[in-house]
This record gives sequence, C-alpha cells and structure tokens, in this order.
Amino acid sequence: MFKEYDVIVVGAGHAGSEAAAAAANMGSSVLLITMNMTTIAQMSCNPAMGGIAKGQIVREIDAMGGYSGIVTDHTMIQFRMLNKSKGPAMWSPRAQSDRMRFSEKWRLMLEATPNIDFWQDTVIGLKVKDNSVKGVKTAMGHTIYSKTVILTNGTFLNGIIHVGTKQFGGGRMGDRSSQGITENLKALGFESARLKTGTPVRVDGRSIDFSRMDEQKGDAEPKRFSFTDTPLLQKQRSCFLTYTTQKTHDILREGFDESPMFAGRIEGRGPRYCPSIEDKIDRFSDKDHHQLFVEPEGWETVEYYINGFSSSLPEHIQFKALQTVAGFENARIFRPGYAIEYDYFPPYQLNYSLETRLIQNLFFAGQINGTTGYEEAGAQGIMAGINAHLKIKDSEPFVLKRSEAYIGVLIDDLITKGIDEPYRMFTSRAEYRILLRQDNADLRLTPISNALGLASDERLERVRAKEQAIEASIKFINNLSVSPDEINPHLEMANTAPITQKVKLTGVLLRPQLSINVLIDALPSLKEHFSSYGNIADEIWEEAEILIKYQGYIDKEKELADRLSKYDDMHLKADFDYHKLPSLSYEAREKLSRMRPSTIGQASRINGISPADISVLIIYLSK
Repeated sequence: MFKEYDVIVVGAGHAGSEAAAAAANMGSSVLLITMNMTTIAQMSCNPAMGGIAKGQIVREIDAMGGYSGIVTDHTMIQFRMLNKSKGPAMWSPRAQSDRMRFSEKWRLMLEATPNIDFWQDTVIGLKVKDNSVKGVKTAMGHTIYSKTVILTNGTFLNGIIHVGTKQFGGGRMGDRSSQGITENLKALGFESARLKTGTPVRVDGRSIDFSRMDEQKGDAEPKRFSFTDTPLLQKQRSCFLTYTTQKTHDILREGFDESPMFAGRIEGRGPRYCPSIEDKIDRFSDKDHHQLFVEPEGWETVEYYINGFSSSLPEHIQFKALQTVAGFENARIFRPGYAIEYDYFPPYQLNYSLETRLIQNLFFAGQINGTTGYEEAGAQGIMAGINAHLKIKDSEPFVLKRSEAYIGVLIDDLITKGIDEPYRMFTSRAEYRILLRQDNADLRLTPISNALGLASDERLERVRAKEQAIEASIKFINNLSVSPDEINPHLEMANTAPITQKVKLTGVLLRPQLSINVLIDALPSLKEHFSSYGNIADEIWEEAEILIKYQGYIDKEKELADRLSKYDDMHLKADFDYHKLPSLSYEAREKLSRMRPSTIGQASRINGISPADISVLIIYLSK
C-alpha cells in the first residue's frame, strides 16, 4: 500500500508543513502524516503571524523558500510594522490572519507541491534498526518505511488539557493527544520532560461593545511578509484594546483554589513572557489593570481572540471576570481558556542539523524541542526538511550561523544553552540584530537558498537586481546636493534647523528627524530616481536609507562577527574525550561530554563554560 519514502514528516503543524515543503521542493519523496487533514497548519492559539523578532523569522523562512510568508500575505486581515519609533534592528512585521483561510491556504499549497503524499493517521512509534530510523508505526496498524523521519508533534505528546479541576487528554481543544511516541523514544534512551502553555477565552463578537474599547487600526500602507509578488492588503479589520480592572482581579482570585497551576496539578513550566491572567495578577499584585487585545479571527467570522486573557481557571470564573472588563459586560463565550501540558525532548540531544544524536536519520522540529510560537516552529521545520534531504544525499548538514539569521540564533540557543521554559525568540537574543533586520532577509538568505535548490534562479536574479538598485541609490544620494530654497521648508516642518548653503543630501538625511520619504516629496530628482524602480521603490529607498544612516553600526557588527567567526571554524571531534583534559573545570568536562559541540564557538556559548575553559581547548587544538 505504501512505498518507501525519502522523508516521513509526523505532524502537519507549522513545523511539519514547512519541513514537508522544503524536503519535497528539494526533490525528496515525502509522506506527511497528520491526525486530522482539516487542521493542517492550524493556528491553535492567536490568529497572528510575526511580531517582535518573530516577524524577522517569517521573512527569513520566506527568503529560504518556505511558505509561511506567502500564506500569511494571502490570508492576512491586518498588517502592522511594530517598533517603528525605534531603530531598524527593532522593526518587526506582524499580521492578523484569517484563521480558517490560513489553514486552507497552507493545505492547498502543500497539495500543489509535487512529491508530497498525505496520510491521516496517528503515529504511535518508530521503526528503528542498528540505531537508525527506518520508518514509523501507526495506530491503524501500518508500518511505513522511509530513509528519514521528522517528528513535529507540537503539544500532542501525552497532552493533558486543564480547565479548573477538570483535566482530560488532548493535543488542543477538540483534538485527542498522541500516545506511544514518548514511551518509544524513552526506551531508545532519550530524555523527556514536561512543559505547559495556554490559550485564552474566545468571545462572540456580536456580544462585544466595541465603543467602550480603543480601536487599533492597521498601517495606512500595509506591507508584505513575502519577498515574492504576493497581493498587497487592500482593506483591513481593526483590533481593539481594553483593560482588566481591580474587580476583574478580585473575581479571578476567587478561583485560585481551583487553579491547576497553583494547586500543583500542572508539573510543566509555562512561558515566562506569555503568562496566564491568573499568573499575571499573582506575580504583579501591585498592578490594578492589564491590557487585553481583542483580535478578530477572520474576515466574516464573529469569533474574537482575547489576547492577554489566557487562563486555566474554571470556566464560570473566567466568564464572570471577563464581564467586568469594559466592552465585555454582555459577553457570550464560544469556549473557555485552558492550559495544556505536554512532553518535549530537551534539545541538547540534537545535532545542529536537528538530527538526533542517539538515532541516525531521525529529526525533531518545533515544540517537541521546547519552543513556543508558530514562527519558531516553522523555522525549525524548514531546517529539518532541508537537512533530512541532505542526509539522504550524503551531503554535509546545512547550519545557519548566529551572524547569518535569527534562525541560526534560535537553533544555537536551543542546543548550546538549553531551556527550562518554552523558548520564544526576542531581538535581544541576537547579538548581531542590526545585521539580521527584517528588511534584508532576502539579501542575506536568497543566495544560500538558491545554492540549496530552493530559491529559483529567477528569484536570485531579482535579489541581485535589488542589490544593484540599492547601491545605485546610495551613490545617487551621496552625489546629490540640495539648496536652502528647496529643502528648508521641509526642514522647518520636521522641526530641524534650516541649512544656510548648498550641502550634500547625505548630511541632511543623517538627521534623526528626517526620513527619506519626506525628502522624496521635496526633491523632484530624488522622486524621479526611485520611481524608476516601480513597485519595489519603497524597498529600495528604505534599504538605502538604513545603510546610509546606520553604516557605522553595521560595520562594527560585521567586524565583530568576523572576529568571532574564527571560533566557529575551529572544529571539535564528535568523539573527543574531554575528561582527558584535567585543566578543564569539572563542570566543563561534564557539559562538553554531554552536549558535544562541533566547534569552539559553540562550546563557548554553553552555559557554565568559562573563557578559561575555552583557552584550554584552543591551546590543545593548537598542539
């Protein structure tokens, strides 16, 4: 019934969907196994993609040839560029999506991808021989053979849902949990642990009084996530902002005795940066209110997601507390918030290709590695898909450096630093964040993707043309002079000092009060120059402005990255015996033996490894 596949992907969430697409587009035969074909890439929590640092990841996935950005552009209902008041390293795109259309678009794109087959079933174990995976075993009694397997099980591994004192098995509300894989992997020698996440109450929009809330509209000129020619958003739906009250908090406290978190029924640790509402009012007891973002779930549906009201308290407590919030006095809910506890596998058990160290040809991606978020999952998925294909071809693993992509930061953090709570990406995690901006992801990664066989030659040519246009624009701006008569009225409007003589435009542009789009409106020659680039003119002038204004900072980060990269070029053997180096600290010998870094650079980023330990390793290698 089944042929032998190159790659079997278990789970069709964001990680599994990107993994299947990447491996298939590189030429592997792929079987995508999911428990439910109607929930492919479902947005299990908030109906949004991107955000701070996460938006950079979506752009990187797109530049690598992934689908997340394309799907988002086709299904978004609102777009906002966050942190525009800060420097460009902090700018982060975020989109509200139509939840139902998002999943549908993902399915249609996967079905249109050659080399992908689908099977609806539950994987209960692996077929392993001689420490190498050979396939999977399913609940329907099938053994399906493959050269590689990618596990992307999300929150489904022995998942338990908590609502007050009630608890029941499930991977998410309405879907059963997955049994058998954890036990199988533990029998093979893997270490597992438990984590927790949660989701908020969903509300019937017909019962919300939006006039009592603050409207949050999308950007006047919405952008795309994808660097391909996806449609621009022509109309948008608003989100809304409201606040909890002291009365809300008092009611929520009434349910603390029945809280699975406070009563100790939940063992796993939850995400610190996305706590439940009861956790927030307990930890920040001095606060008399908290923000709630009221987000529409789609174009036509009346369902709303209440961002900030995640809870596992009894449903009657959630409902009673919600009705004390402005705009929700008459609210009707579709379903309560809940917490979900699930198994994950500490990622020190992986190589940087996301292949497991214990079992060859077996890859982990997504929440099975302890991450949280669609974007982090998709990033791991595309890397696992690429490396599964490369493993079949006996090619070297593909690993992105920390200086090349947020994806590289993510995977390096997971493996070298480990986790004790669900991992979420932030710009602060990236030491080279001014190099890893959302605007230049295509310039950074498309050449790499093309070399792998993902990005087409046509797409690479477009990037090369964009690079040339940026260089030409910087040269044009550097050579252009402006007179007081043509520029001073605009300087005065921007509350910056007028000029007294003709000066180079570059000097004017360096003023923090000015942006290049103001100067384009002021100077016909500048406007004519950028108009020649058609529908990518805004990409060109934005990139040119960033490179002019921040060139000094960019050069410093490049210099630092180049200086430190030498350590990532100093390789350590996988079977190196660290215990034979008594000059290493005991902690270093234990951690290096367990985590097996492949380079000095990776070793230096392991928690507990001191500069003195690194010096010992460098001296040994030099001998």
